[in-house]
Amino acid sequence: MSTTAPLGPHPPQDLARSPHSTPVVAVIGNPNTGKSTLFNALTGLKQKTANYPGVTVERHTGTLDIDGHQVTLVDLPGTYSLAAQSPDEMVAIDVLLGHVEDLAPPRAVLVVVDATNLRRNLFLSTQLAELGLPLVLAVNMLDVATSNGVTIDVERLARRMDAAVVPMVATTGAGLRELKKALAEALKKPRRERLVTLPDVHRAATELCARLTSAGHNLSAYEVERALIDARGVAERRFEYATSPEFVNELMELRMRLSTGSSLAAMEAKARYDLINDIVNESETRAPPKPTVSERLDRITNHPVIGSVLFILVMATVFQAVFSWATPLMDLIDAATVWLAETVRAALPAGAISSLLVDGAIAGVGSVVIFLPQILILFAFIILLEDTGYMPRVAFMIDRLMRMCGLSGQSFIPMLSSFACAVPGIMATRVIPERRDRLATILAAPFMTCSARLPVYALLIGAFVPDRHFLGGILNLKGLVLLGLYLLGIAGGVLTALLMKRTLLRGPTPTFLIELPPYRLPNLRSVLLRLLERGRVFLIRAGTVIFSVAVVIWALAYFPRPEGNAAAFVEQRTAAQSELQGAALDERMRQIENAEIAANIEGSYLGRIGKFVAPLFAPLGWDWKVSAAVVAGFPAREVVVAVLGTIYAVGSEVDSGDDALVERLRNATWPDGRPVFTLPMAIGMLIFYAFCLQCAATIVMIRREAGSWAWAGFAWVYMTGAGYLGAMLAYQLGS
Repeated sequence: MSTTAPLGPHPPQDLARSPHSTPVVAVIGNPNTGKSTLFNALTGLKQKTANYPGVTVERHTGTLDIDGHQVTLVDLPGTYSLAAQSPDEMVAIDVLLGHVEDLAPPRAVLVVVDATNLRRNLFLSTQLAELGLPLVLAVNMLDVATSNGVTIDVERLARRMDAAVVPMVATTGAGLRELKKALAEALKKPRRERLVTLPDVHRAATELCARLTSAGHNLSAYEVERALIDARGVAERRFEYATSPEFVNELMELRMRLSTGSSLAAMEAKARYDLINDIVNESETRAPPKPTVSERLDRITNHPVIGSVLFILVMATVFQAVFSWATPLMDLIDAATVWLAETVRAALPAGAISSLLVDGAIAGVGSVVIFLPQILILFAFIILLEDTGYMPRVAFMIDRLMRMCGLSGQSFIPMLSSFACAVPGIMATRVIPERRDRLATILAAPFMTCSARLPVYALLIGAFVPDRHFLGGILNLKGLVLLGLYLLGIAGGVLTALLMKRTLLRGPTPTFLIELPPYRLPNLRSVLLRLLERGRVFLIRAGTVIFSVAVVIWALAYFPRPEGNAAAFVEQRTAAQSELQGAALDERMRQIENAEIAANIEGSYLGRIGKFVAPLFAPLGWDWKVSAAVVAGFPAREVVVAVLGTIYAVGSEVDSGDDALVERLRNATWPDGRPVFTLPMAIGMLIFYAFCLQCAATIVMIRREAGSWAWAGFAWVYMTGAGYLGAMLAYQLGS
């Protein structure tokens, strides 16, 4: 039976006289309850994204204006309970307990509840009631519940939960005004008396906490209680870290004594669901169930054959849109980059400063920003698929395939995100509770074909794959090769996960439980806000990491300037001006300029590095120029095409579709006249780029998520070795 217990004196709080300039409200709820939509609706553009100190879990905060006072909303990761198992859930606990250094302890909690599934959502809500903070329950998706014949007595629910309850529909904004009013009232209330579901456990935890405090250990009674209940969970690990072996033994003995033949977690679940069933029976009525639209759609999307075909069609549509819809915007960005480069070049005298700005900063950053439209289109589709409720169905369906390589459907979303960029994909693995499975997914995710690989793919396919069409022009060979490269990346990731789970990360295949939310229309405002955030993160990376890499590459390619080069080319220009006129002179001058660039590159540090490492890449059929471009691309593969353009004397302002660069590659020869870019060599190079880990940001992210440089180094060696081996086999067997 549930009781209440006081936590001590809790003075009333006045929003206008808050000790903190902006009181904090934690926003929490089960996954797929519309929490992010509600958060976006409340905060609008007044949002900030950052990482929690010491972890890479993103923190979304926003500002809400209530009666002229600013309130900080903290959007916590979706969770089903406070029995933390994953980094996401750990962050939620830390925020609720006020353990985050630069964030004030929350003054109230806003719980987003799915009105169609009140029973399951109240499990988390009743756990939150044990914290003693004022609660506001936003009972969301009431329109769907009503259409399903579900009626909720708001007043009775509020009375039983001792909380403000606001019925609402976040996607339409219905109930927002009432919710703000409820939050204002909650912030003025004192701390509530906490709910207690297991009185004996609560009493024992309080007594143990008192002894810990006397011994100088800093843990709250709530944390001790969770350590008692959640055996082998995060709370127990923290207890072990924060106390001494004597207290750990006492915790174990206490748990055995209190469990009386069962586990405390099972006892908690039974007591909690007894309470929840009592609350639901009193406050909810349901009409006899009838098939819903979602259930009818699920018969199609969850069908083993039809669902798989539908998924392939959806993904094909997404990739088709990424490549076709983005072209006009990419052309616009490309034109703007060229215009800016020419403007700066014309405004500054020729020299190192002009070259740094034009060839280093503008060309380097521009070669990355040009992919922004493709990334935004891909993320827009992913967000829409998530918000409509289709993505959980895909994870459920893919789970059957993922289990074959020792993972579960939980690993699918991180891998899908990696098609845009591996960095957010690796960050998305934090939802996977088991560390072995998370590491296997982290090592597999960078194999997915991110947008940075596209320029190299497009360049080599355009130069060396014949322009042939099949089935009346519906299919073309170039597109099939590109599809094959995507499948190659997927195969590399799946085989890596399988290898890891069979060797270094051996362990049982994880169980995968997922709730399939009802289909719903996405909220356009929420979609745009999330898309804006993704674009911002990408541009920040382009303006920091890529900018830094571009400047370093420029310096390596610019210095030193070989003595005598300038004079020799001055003579060539003088001779050309005396012999030619008009268009012929312009063409000759352009050739001389490109030849001078090539000569300078050959004598630069980058050229020397290329010649130094060339023997290493000789078995792959690469000359020093290709070797130098590949080495330059290790920090960020996005710059490879620009470096190739510079080295092959076309100029650094080239893209993957530049005909001059394509022609140069086709005509490039070894000193003995043999062509450098043969078909086996080009195929090998494509395989190299499909596998190789050429992204400093991804390596750093692996270290942060895996917690060790050893795993980051292993990933680099493993993927680079796989790329090298694949390229060598393709060249040696095909030549």
